[in-house]
Amino acid sequence: MLKNYFKIAIAVLKRRKFFTFISLFGISFTLTVLMVLTAFIDKVGNSNYPDKKRDRCLYILNLEQRGTKNGAVTRGPHSFYFLDHFAKSIKTPEKVAISSMFDFSSAYVNNKKISINIKYTNADYWDVLDYDFTEGKPFNKVQVDNAERVAVISEDTRKAYFGDLPSVVGKYIEADNIKYRVSGVVKNVPITQMTMYGDMYLPYTVSKNDYKSRDFNGNYSGILLAKSADDVPKMQKEYDQMVKRIPYKSKEFDHLYSHADTYFISLVRTLFGNGDDSGITTVVIGLGIFALLFMLLPTINLVNINTTRIMERSSEIGVRKAFGASSKTLVYQFIVENIILTLLGGVIGIILSVIVMQVINHANLIANLSLSLNYTVLFFSLIACLVFGLLSGVYPAWRMSRLNVVNALKA
Repeated sequence: MLKNYFKIAIAVLKRRKFFTFISLFGISFTLTVLMVLTAFIDKVGNSNYPDKKRDRCLYILNLEQRGTKNGAVTRGPHSFYFLDHFAKSIKTPEKVAISSMFDFSSAYVNNKKISINIKYTNADYWDVLDYDFTEGKPFNKVQVDNAERVAVISEDTRKAYFGDLPSVVGKYIEADNIKYRVSGVVKNVPITQMTMYGDMYLPYTVSKNDYKSRDFNGNYSGILLAKSADDVPKMQKEYDQMVKRIPYKSKEFDHLYSHADTYFISLVRTLFGNGDDSGITTVVIGLGIFALLFMLLPTINLVNINTTRIMERSSEIGVRKAFGASSKTLVYQFIVENIILTLLGGVIGIILSVIVMQVINHANLIANLSLSLNYTVLFFSLIACLVFGLLSGVYPAWRMSRLNVVNALKA
């Protein structure tokens, strides 16, 4: 039965090629956009390099100070003092990684300017995160405490600054007229990993900024590493209790908000959070509305096109009904035909998505980010195809099933 429906569906698609083109274009274009967007979200949320211990980690990204009387609000990263003095005071974490947001810098090689993003870290940073070192090793606590000018650089920085030298460990790289001795080289990190991305990693003690300032807001983020995944809830609870006990005195603000979250929640809170509200509900609703509205227009177009197609087949429907075909059978047939159409559009959409992702990757629009299809993306694509097929096929099929046999045969 399904084989016959498939043959009929192909024959119908060949009959009105312009309608077929519009239908397939609408489906494939919509799915291409959704799949590329899903691949990007999946890459940002699930990419685990160099964050391979994510199941044992909590992330401290955003600190908010709020004044209820004057309405004053300040939001942003934490200060080094806050993370080193307060976050490291809780007992559950095995290690606490502290790192700055990357600072823009530059170097010059053969009169050519090289842009370098510098990240300042503590020594525990290299124990919490698992960077892949292609040569050398990270700087250690003694070097950090002694404010030694040592650096870990990325593969891209190594290539841009040193060219094809067989080894660069022990050599010097100059940024902003300061020379640093290279201690190691790591594989590139996508810029979407904002708490881990950098071209050059330096000890926080060599930073030009005042890391000793006792202000709570600053330019640093933290990662708490638990001994096991089972300790993460306990660690999160302990951090929340610690924040409530902070002796907070400010003329302008009277409320302090700082949270240790799982990776995805920490990103959402940074972008959409407000006080104790993580913003996850806002994101879910927003993405749902976007996907619904984005799919609504092509679905409506498909409904109109499918209705036109079915009405053109009124004589066929009349004959089928005259020979005893039930409305239920006809509805089932046309829904299956429409699902076949949407699946064909889905296949085209997948092919277009692969092409678009390759173009984005080769253009290097987002530093070190490589988009790719995976099972998550393909699953959502399949769901989208089925939704398209059902939404755009049910009403035309129902409309067709209501046709009067006599009127259909006269058409």
